[in-house]
Amino acid sequence: MSMAAENLLASLPAHVRQIVTVDDGVPFRARTSYMHSTWAGTYKSLPELFIQPESLAEIEKVVNLARLCRRRITTVGCGHSPSNMTCTSSWLVNLDHFNRIISVDKDTGIVVMQAGIRLFQLSAALDEYHLSVPSLGSINEQSIAGAISTGTHGSSLYHGLVSESVMALKITLADGRTHSCSPDENPDLFRAALLSLGALGIVTEVTFKAVPEFSLSWDQTIDADTRIFKQWETKLFKQADFVRVWWFPYMRRAVVWKADVVTTEDLASGKVQHREPPTSYYDSWLGYIVYHNLLAIARRVPRILPWVEWFVFGMQYGFKNGDSTRISAVQPSRQAFLMNCLYSQFVNEWAIPLHRGPEALQRLGAWLQDLQPGDPAYVDHKIPFSAEGLWVHSPVEVRVSDTTLKTSPEANNRPFLDPTSKDGPSLYLNALMYRPYHRDPLYGATERYYEGFEWLMRDLGGKPHWAKSFTVSPSEFAEWYGEDFTQWCKVRDALDPDGMFVGPWHRKFLFESVEGSRVLERLPLEEVGFVAEPAQGGGLLVSGLQNPVVSN
Repeated sequence: MSMAAENLLASLPAHVRQIVTVDDGVPFRARTSYMHSTWAGTYKSLPELFIQPESLAEIEKVVNLARLCRRRITTVGCGHSPSNMTCTSSWLVNLDHFNRIISVDKDTGIVVMQAGIRLFQLSAALDEYHLSVPSLGSINEQSIAGAISTGTHGSSLYHGLVSESVMALKITLADGRTHSCSPDENPDLFRAALLSLGALGIVTEVTFKAVPEFSLSWDQTIDADTRIFKQWETKLFKQADFVRVWWFPYMRRAVVWKADVVTTEDLASGKVQHREPPTSYYDSWLGYIVYHNLLAIARRVPRILPWVEWFVFGMQYGFKNGDSTRISAVQPSRQAFLMNCLYSQFVNEWAIPLHRGPEALQRLGAWLQDLQPGDPAYVDHKIPFSAEGLWVHSPVEVRVSDTTLKTSPEANNRPFLDPTSKDGPSLYLNALMYRPYHRDPLYGATERYYEGFEWLMRDLGGKPHWAKSFTVSPSEFAEWYGEDFTQWCKVRDALDPDGMFVGPWHRKFLFESVEGSRVLERLPLEEVGFVAEPAQGGGLLVSGLQNPVVSN
């Protein structure tokens, strides 16, 4: 290690500095004084070291040094999750420089890649081979490893999680060695690593099944939500290859976006041509600023939010219902899937059985608006919390998937911690609350909204999306996932008995007391206890402590 590098690490404890500065010919690309932040700015942390390895040998060295230094490792990509899952005061590893395509078989679509590649980089690389990712979510900033590890999904009855296209993985474990896994090789490790929550090791290589490149011909309309509810079981999500819905609780309207696959042959023949969608007021810089400032005003005067919903989304989608609001476009799939997430936000998303969607939205709307008998939209919401004085942001995003088509426990390719149904399609409901200018909503609005929302999701048999905000106990997860939860924990405990990849987020949601059964004791390398304090520029600065327990 160079003198300059040693100087950069001068602030480390003497025994740590002595270990990490030994020159064995393998670079250790680490630096101090790095501020990590989630994309939304909801959480920030100051890791002891921020490390960006560029080779497998460097990744294995990081793990071996962490074990010698008695340090926890957290891996992060873009930090898009609004939770503190990726926060640490120990060592933070980022694989942005470990992001190459290793091989591509154009005939089979099988692609082998380093795990740090971002989804937008993957899409660009696949373009050169006339291949595409089968399904994407609303953003493409995540690394492929991060998308897999948190259960990222798109919106289609013909696709499940992004991980359903993963054929094999390599993962560097706490022993410093890199292990291969697939449905046929180390299948339990494979099922655990497909949704690992960063608690098993560092995913280093992904073998992925791409598809021939395609575009999407899409259109969207806005209509009364009652019409959407009537089509729910028979038509709504079956009418196209991909369907997304945004529901507006105060207007009682919903936007439906649907898209069908367009092949390269259709484009080459001239049967279909690429064309961009019309640009609306909402999509312009003026719309962005106006909406942002209206949200800021609503922090102090939240009762204007129904008017804000009517104005902003009326300007974007139109104030009428039906075909007169239709817009359309034909775009490459890597563009058509994406949407602008706009501003910093809290996100609480759950998966419930698809058929319970209308009930979920009707009950949520009745609760938020305190509807009474006689109102056409009245239902008995049964939510045991008052919504008096509560005003929330819009919309609620509604997406769908079916993980039963291409994955199953029997095929050893369904993640142990997949939150979706094992026997049919699932619906994702995503309730957001914006943070205008990185400032939280006042009067406990977010907490109150999510308290009622989560109660309803539990009542409908739901499970939360792992990457989002939620308040769930380990005992609930153990009950909901049953033997799958037990198996995931068994794999994790065997691979990382000292807790090199365990932090306060894992402790809170996975390892604390499970009624009458498993209680995981504090582990030697586990990072324990988060202390949170207001951070400069908004959000919370969180810090933890390395467990003082030392194993023999």
